[in-house]
Amino acid sequence: MAPARIRLAVVDDHRMLLTALSGWIRNAADDIELVAAVSTWPDLLAHPEFPADVVLLDLDLRDGLPISVKLRALGTVGVATVVMSTYSDPGVVREALAAGALGYIVKSERAETIVLAVHAASRGVGFVSPRLVPREGDGAEGPTLSSQEARIMALYSMGESAKRMAAVLHISEHTAKSHLKRIRSKYRLAGIDVSTKVAMRDQAIRKGLILVDG
Repeated sequence: MAPARIRLAVVDDHRMLLTALSGWIRNAADDIELVAAVSTWPDLLAHPEFPADVVLLDLDLRDGLPISVKLRALGTVGVATVVMSTYSDPGVVREALAAGALGYIVKSERAETIVLAVHAASRGVGFVSPRLVPREGDGAEGPTLSSQEARIMALYSMGESAKRMAAVLHISEHTAKSHLKRIRSKYRLAGIDVSTKVAMRDQAIRKGLILVDG
């Protein structure tokens, strides 16, 4: 039986970005179905496909309605929300997550990272853009990872196989496994054992790559 498709809605008042983002998502993942792409909050609520499984929601729609109100409304109908914004300030990120967002991504992220955030939200797992995760020397847990290694670590910690990671990130399965090996090597040199999936998930949570309640 084929896995259930994730029904996704995107809300962004920049129409050019909305069009581009919609195109990226359609081409980035076979298991994500874009059911709505709208530019206003009322358009989302009135859309015949609402509620979707996951909503990618622009943080600042410039409509005067606080993001916290929108997040509560979406949560009430069982929608998992990933906030997207041009803002990368840690305080803004924390406020969005505290208000109920399951994920936070910057708009300049690659399509593959957006797909990671959507997949995570559909499973009830939080996700923050790897570029927003503190690096070594400014409070990060564990060794420094490249953006691709951070994506691999997040995917693997969410339970994905090497084959699935390769498909999502558009790399070979061999490359995905090589990234995993490099991640484990970096942690081993830092004196941290991530040889098991449970241990790596724990470090991914510590590093802020995936988020869990409590």
